[in-house]
Amino acid sequence: TNPAVPITPHQIAVSALEAADAGAAMVHIHVRDPQTGAPSGELDLYRQVVDEIQASGSDVIVNLTTGWGGRFVPSAADPRMADPACNFTGPAERTLHIAELRPEVCSLDVATFNFGTDAFLNSPAHLTEMAAVIRTAGALPEIEVFEAGHVRLAAHLIETGVLAAPGHFQF
Repeated sequence: TNPAVPITPHQIAVSALEAADAGAAMVHIHVRDPQTGAPSGELDLYRQVVDEIQASGSDVIVNLTTGWGGRFVPSAADPRMADPACNFTGPAERTLHIAELRPEVCSLDVATFNFGTDAFLNSPAHLTEMAAVIRTAGALPEIEVFEAGHVRLAAHLIETGVLAAPGHFQF
């Protein structure tokens, strides 16, 4: 783990507030297991970060990730099965903190792609479920695209009403 990366909820909140003090209008939040430093999707960790940022009185916009839980690592013995290093979960788990904490903005990676040596999976069915939770929570989805094909999938999701127009993209 990089020692410069904030690990605990307090460190993450302080880093976000320092960014706001330096002029950032929005902070994108991922959380980590405070004991191991490994990426986490734990609701309570997100809650601690969001509560500390809000308690500070800062007007910075909090943008929570929905990326945790999208990493699929195939088993070497049977590639159809997940390796223990896999954190792949379903849409409900990936958006629980959005439903509970109702941030102004949250990310929504709209496609599947290679991420390092692993695959990051986002099926259209999962995206549809995640988009519904995001909409119900009143959050604005920041549509994350990593290549041109992702833009077409996002456009399809907008055209079919899964995501609201005009769509807010991060390239």
